[in-house]
Amino acid sequence: MSEYSIKRVAAKDLGDLLPLMRAYCDFYEVSPSDQNLLALAMTLVDDTEREGVQLIARDPAGLAVAFATIFWSWSTTDGCRIGVMNDLFVTERARGRGLAERLIEECRAECARRGAGRLTWQTAPDNVRAQAVYERVGAARETWVDYWIDAAR
Repeated sequence: MSEYSIKRVAAKDLGDLLPLMRAYCDFYEVSPSDQNLLALAMTLVDDTEREGVQLIARDPAGLAVAFATIFWSWSTTDGCRIGVMNDLFVTERARGRGLAERLIEECRAECARRGAGRLTWQTAPDNVRAQAVYERVGAARETWVDYWIDAAR
């Protein structure tokens, strides 16, 4: 596994990151525009202190095979800053090599560097493969019910 590298996304990585973000969106059957995905990624590149960070994993040949996104937020119930791992995606050909676990650990390290007391995330109820990874790394399962509403009506 050591031949795979993980680092923060920089502007020069956006061309390799976009197909990973698109594949992640395809998995969840959503289709934001490439322009919006790149704007999100560029915001994170430009303001890692206030907005968050993205990590990109590359195979030994340098091909991008996985990414994770952390947004900075706060938790009143925990009384601290938190990192929200909004995205974690590993391409099919790179799965089963411990890369997801390494990305989670790198996300945890990013949170520690930022002074966040906790790393949190969600997954779809039917994403059992991801849930198995999360249980392997010792994550605690929550029982909250999520809601959302369009901000513009």
